Amino acid sequence: MIFLGRNSELRILEKEYNRKSSFVVIYGRRRVGKTTLIKEFIKDKNALYFLASEEGNRQNLNKFTQKVSEFTKQPYIADCHFEHWSNVFQAFTSYLPNEKKILVIDEFQYLVNANPAYPSVFQEAWDEIMKDNNVMVILCGSLISMMTSQVLSHSSPLYGRRTAQIRLHPLRFSDIRSAFLNKTFSELVELYAVTGGVPKYLEFFDNEISLWENVSDTILNKSGFLYEEPIFLLEKEVRETINYFSIIKAISLGNHKLSKISGLLEQKTTSVLPYIITLADLFLVEKRIPVTEQNPEKSRKGLYYINDHFIDFWFKFVYPYRSELEMDNISYVLKKIQSVFIENHVSFVFEYISREVFRDLCIREDINFIPSKIGAYWNNNTEIDVVSIDNEHNCIFAGECKYYDHPVPADVYFDLKRKCDSIQEFKNQKIIYGIFSVSGFESRLIELAKNNTGLYLINNGELI
Repeated sequence: MIFLGRNSELRILEKEYNRKSSFVVIYGRRRVGKTTLIKEFIKDKNALYFLASEEGNRQNLNKFTQKVSEFTKQPYIADCHFEHWSNVFQAFTSYLPNEKKILVIDEFQYLVNANPAYPSVFQEAWDEIMKDNNVMVILCGSLISMMTSQVLSHSSPLYGRRTAQIRLHPLRFSDIRSAFLNKTFSELVELYAVTGGVPKYLEFFDNEISLWENVSDTILNKSGFLYEEPIFLLEKEVRETINYFSIIKAISLGNHKLSKISGLLEQKTTSVLPYIITLADLFLVEKRIPVTEQNPEKSRKGLYYINDHFIDFWFKFVYPYRSELEMDNISYVLKKIQSVFIENHVSFVFEYISREVFRDLCIREDINFIPSKIGAYWNNNTEIDVVSIDNEHNCIFAGECKYYDHPVPADVYFDLKRKCDSIQEFKNQKIIYGIFSVSGFESRLIELAKNNTGLYLINNGELI
């Protein structure tokens, strides 16, 4: 598959490369494209790439020694039975000392698993050997919890050494859109709703067959690549996976308040909250606050959502039917999914995509608005899908997202206006409106927009 997106990350890495010495940490969930990003960056540079393995310290040291021998074109190094990592780092650093070199250690967490003192070992090697010798170091890891505790946290020996860090997210919808020019906007929304923009998942989706054929082959089939992916993901990161599964399942069923989640699990909120915090640290769950809240950290209006479209899809549509899928009853499960796919999943992902689209329209200045925050709004009576605040101009953008198979009628705009008129937080601010669609707009709504500079119609991600 072609290399997609990651322009901002490549710019960060190039900037770090141009420093005299730099120490970059890259981390993120499995399959998100960390190694692909690194290999794209180093493809035309003098770099040693080392992939740590789930073996002992001695085995990894021997493999790294072999890599250094090959990199330096000094075969005798491979025969040296080094007792200390520092000796091999010295051999790497001493090679062509006047030339810039990159050292990449991928899956760094495996070295820490094999030797808990390894962060201290690497800290000493960086401080004493590599830091002042024209070396760029990239440490990369997939276990977010370990990378956070062993590399990024204040208690880590490596704390304060890094010059940059990149938490790699799934690809943005716009990246997917630019790569699949043969698909319609709606087809891409639905593809994104299933894969969540995770590059490795996209690789396993055959562009020549339908979305549902791909879902059947890759997700619903017992031998499919993604059939048990969330299980593998969580088992690597946490213990007591059953508690985490129960929480994610509760959220996938539409329970977004902490009290409802804990009630469904028949546990106290104080017992459930630590698990949710861990899931948030792993970027699998997020706490969302109405975008108008002045002190979001103190707000009691927070709701919890699954922060990964694929994980959300899997818990909604695969986990509840594991018994049927184990019996190879794929067609039955597929019909169940298709009957509620748009209403229960795609429509919510479309809201997420619309927020991204709105941001991009503002950046391109197609919409005269400077967003400081983009999110949603809700209270006990009202919900608005896309809300953004422009502090510079004391202005609010309010948008509704309609994933219809027919043009959006004018009534949607009038309903949106009535909602906004009822919201106290919107008082004394200029409000501009937007309607997001995938199937166009009725003629009356188009005419209204022509005569109203405060109403934007966005169809398939573009202003009309």
